Amino acid sequence: MDKIVSKEHSFVGQGAVLAAAFFWSTSGLLIKLIDWHPVVISGMRSLVAALFLLGVRRLFPSPKGVRTSPFPFWAAVFAYALAMLTFVIANKLTTSANAILLQYSSPIWAALLAWWVIKEKPHWEHWSALVMVIGGLFIFFRDGLGSGAFLGDGLSVFSGMCAGAHMVFMRMAKDGNPRDCMLVSFIISFVISIPFLFLYPPTFTASSMVPLLYMGIVQQGVAALLLAYGIKRISAIQAMLTATLEPLLNPVWVFLIIGEKPSVLAFIGGGIILVAVAGSSVIGNRREARAQITEPQA
Repeated sequence: MDKIVSKEHSFVGQGAVLAAAFFWSTSGLLIKLIDWHPVVISGMRSLVAALFLLGVRRLFPSPKGVRTSPFPFWAAVFAYALAMLTFVIANKLTTSANAILLQYSSPIWAALLAWWVIKEKPHWEHWSALVMVIGGLFIFFRDGLGSGAFLGDGLSVFSGMCAGAHMVFMRMAKDGNPRDCMLVSFIISFVISIPFLFLYPPTFTASSMVPLLYMGIVQQGVAALLLAYGIKRISAIQAMLTATLEPLLNPVWVFLIIGEKPSVLAFIGGGIILVAVAGSSVIGNRREARAQITEPQA
């Protein structure tokens, strides 16, 4: 029975992170619908997400006695806040394709940091998937890659490092309440945006508020709950690999809503990434099942 439960937990955990990536992917299209400064959009979206998570926290409080250790909690908080902020700035300083490609070097940093800090040693399928994912992303965004700018590209890499670190520290906080890590990150993100609210005051209209509320509640808030649930059940590297499906879904939304057809290279690169993520998940689940079968019975 324990074998089945463990395998089910892994499968459900990957499904939760995949669903989070699905919701994250809707931001690119919706951000274009709001004619505000990008830092203002990021901050207001984070405010709505924070209010949503506070409501969830009030309705479903953490079990008594469950606390996250201070180091992984605050490390996860600031890593995520920095990842969000630097990615927004990088998008202004380099091409969008460069920013996304370089930011999604995050699985590499997650693999190395998880190996060093929490002793989650990546297996061969993870390393193979990493190579395939980086290659697939390069092919996927090949048409949109440009010379970019040194600072923008550097910030994109740093954003990827922060995103990878965030996943590792969230994994370290799995026995506590990783949901609260996300909540505080959103609060910090909003606080950072306050000066921009005065410099670039937003105009609140129905056309801006509807996508903003969706992004705050669903694209950020619900996705945060899904990630907090999933990271308790799968390794940091597998969670980060699964999250790389997010950029693949962005052009799907553009195609469905605007009718802009992805290029052939996008289909090829996306296919490589899908195979890499699915393959690493299947092989990892089979390894866990074999390991549990060979364990001596209590």
